[in-house]
Amino acid sequence: MNFLDFLEEKVVFLLFQIGFLLVFSILLITINIAIPIIFLFAGILMTIILIYLVIEYQRLIRKKDKILKMIDDLEEKYLIAEMLPKSHNLENMAYQYALKVACKAMNDKISNLEAEKEDYQEYIESFVHEIKTPIAALSLVYDNEDNYELKQEIQKINHLTTQILFYARSDITEHDYFLKNICLSDLVHTVLLEYKDYILHQKISLNIHDLETNVISDEKWLNFILSQIIQNAIKYSNKKQRKIEIFSKMDFHETALYIIDNGCGMTHSDLKRVFEKGFTGKDRTKNHATGMGLYLAKKLSDRLGLNLQIFSEEGKYTKVAITFPKTNQISSVK
Repeated sequence: MNFLDFLEEKVVFLLFQIGFLLVFSILLITINIAIPIIFLFAGILMTIILIYLVIEYQRLIRKKDKILKMIDDLEEKYLIAEMLPKSHNLENMAYQYALKVACKAMNDKISNLEAEKEDYQEYIESFVHEIKTPIAALSLVYDNEDNYELKQEIQKINHLTTQILFYARSDITEHDYFLKNICLSDLVHTVLLEYKDYILHQKISLNIHDLETNVISDEKWLNFILSQIIQNAIKYSNKKQRKIEIFSKMDFHETALYIIDNGCGMTHSDLKRVFEKGFTGKDRTKNHATGMGLYLAKKLSDRLGLNLQIFSEEGKYTKVAITFPKTNQISSVK
């Protein structure tokens, strides 16, 4: 609000003061006071009024800046109605009351939504844990069967239910952390063991090396992230000689885990959107693709403080790098 806008709000006050001056000037004229003295008196009074308005305008500007700074500094901004200084202006009192009622209604609605979300999340987690029991039973039944397609479908169901569970928990990772010393070699081999049937059936050549490195992270979340990446490397391998290379590099600043496949790769346009929720791409689209795997991997990586990057060239390769910062890095395994 500039000074002219402020004066517009004070138009009634100004009209009253001008009217008072006119009446008082007429009164002075009737008692034979000299015209120059009347003009001088009117000028002094108008100057005083103008000074008062300037001071009041500056006071309101300081008050406004103080309130805006308080709002900017307030972490929980929905509490602003309780933090605002009380006003004795009737109009401002009405606005403050309306703001307080609106904030209370919003807070009540948020509380209800959070309770509903928590109930829904608990149901999803319970459902996933329950459904994994019959899935595990089916897997055991058909484990010795020479039916790759059937075992593949069972494993897909298991992976999708795991993905549902991690999606439900992806917003509360800070309450589900368990940081520990993780050997990258053990982690990689554990994940590869889950996909042994795929790897053997598709005759994928594995080149695993330089993994005797330790990092500190959450094993469960890291296992899921790596699982999504290796699953994609297997899913989109389309060469006659299929290869996956996994290795790590460590320097003073960071440790990086690389997963490289020689599959179909990605277009430049797909590469820019690969971490978007539900994005399945064009050339890499499959009937069973959900577009959630890499989205969740990226989301969880960010929450764990890891840097997940993907490099690819269409028709040639895809390289995924998971970088652990120095704070996540410890000495190598001996």
